[in-house]
Amino acid sequence: MAQRHLDPTNPTTAPADAVAGYLRERATEFLRALRTHRETGGGTTNGNEESTDAALALRRSARRISGTLHTFRPLLDADWSESLRPELAWLSGTLGREHAYAARLDRLVGALNRLSGATNLPTQTAVTARSDAGAAPIGAAAGSRAAGAARAGAAAPGATGPGSRPPAGPDRGNLTVGAAKAGALLDRQLTLARTRAHSAALQALGSSRFHAVADSVAVLASEVPLTPTATAMDLGPLAAAAHDRLHDAVTGLPLHTAGHPYNAEALIHGLSPDTAPHPQDAPWHQVRLLLRLHRYALEVLHPEAVPVDVRLLTAGEALNRHRDASEAASAAAAAARTPRIAPATAYALGVLHADQRHEVEASRFAFQQCWQKEAVRTP
Repeated sequence: MAQRHLDPTNPTTAPADAVAGYLRERATEFLRALRTHRETGGGTTNGNEESTDAALALRRSARRISGTLHTFRPLLDADWSESLRPELAWLSGTLGREHAYAARLDRLVGALNRLSGATNLPTQTAVTARSDAGAAPIGAAAGSRAAGAARAGAAAPGATGPGSRPPAGPDRGNLTVGAAKAGALLDRQLTLARTRAHSAALQALGSSRFHAVADSVAVLASEVPLTPTATAMDLGPLAAAAHDRLHDAVTGLPLHTAGHPYNAEALIHGLSPDTAPHPQDAPWHQVRLLLRLHRYALEVLHPEAVPVDVRLLTAGEALNRHRDASEAASAAAAAARTPRIAPATAYALGVLHADQRHEVEASRFAFQQCWQKEAVRTP
């Protein structure tokens, strides 16, 4: 595969200066976002939209600094970079959970509305999970039976393609009965998770561990610890290595199965008693990570503006949708394992899980189409 966009736009800039300049800019963004977060009430439970944006900016800067330390580590002091990278990963993960839970709830409630035909499902205050307390303890078994019904519709022979909706859908009447309670259960679980994530983020931002990270980034904003040989190194091979790691990971994906409209094994695993992450999804998540590292490497090489690569943009969007649908399906499966939920609730959660796994397959198909089509065109 041809490698593109691996030459700096300004050949007069030393490679070490390009890396150092990029890291200083990201560190400055990090400190600016941290100041905004504190000034806009980010340290309270009533953080506004501006403080939320500042937290996202903190994550964005932390990810880019960490990714640059990884890709261009031969130019940087090894002990310093290897000690900072896991701390930046910890911070990024901690700050991202609250937003992820909120987005997951919106996605699942929206899917329930679409599947049940409801315009707006009641919130937990209107329909509480307490109404499920008197039901038989069916949990995951009910979810599995519901997934069976959903599979019967999803695998209908009339499906026209991976991204199409199966014509034989679930029983709309039964689904409508359980959708409200399923939405309330998801609202309760994910809102609780979001609240805990918010508390964990506040605790992290006030910890000595975070202050140590902030101090390191503050030093980075003025002085980048380069190795003595950094000025003689070339960025091209390091950026090309990031590209090759991405290409190798994509080569390992089962792209030949990504064109199938239905994946029964994914549904069976999702609603089984096993709560481990879905084994089929991990390689795709890894490709998403490597694609992000490749994009960050291009930002270092092209400080003014990264050349537009439609293939990378389309692939990244597909992998983001894949991640969101995969995590939403896991949340629906986890809710279906809740003890003593009503059969109608479990049925709705099973249909919701099947719907999200269908979205996973559609995202894989979209990735396959954009990646392989461009590969054919590449000499």
